[in-house]
Amino acid sequence: MMPLSMVNEGEPNVIRKVGGKEEIRKFLENLGFVVGGTVTVVSENDGNLIVNVKDSRVAIGKDMANKIMV
Repeated sequence: MMPLSMVNEGEPNVIRKVGGKEEIRKFLENLGFVVGGTVTVVSENDGNLIVNVKDSRVAIGKDMANKIMV
């Protein structure tokens, strides 16, 4: 398992765990980051990521990406 911030661009990854406080987990879950779901990093810029999750593109910061384990 590794944080989403460390995966290669273009590779689909299965979400294994979403960490952080309850409110952060709920926020990420509402964006589509659920355990068992697939997430693909589209691009990375200064640690900030643009990812494809649940057929939509989402931009998240490095701190959020570090809470999503794949």
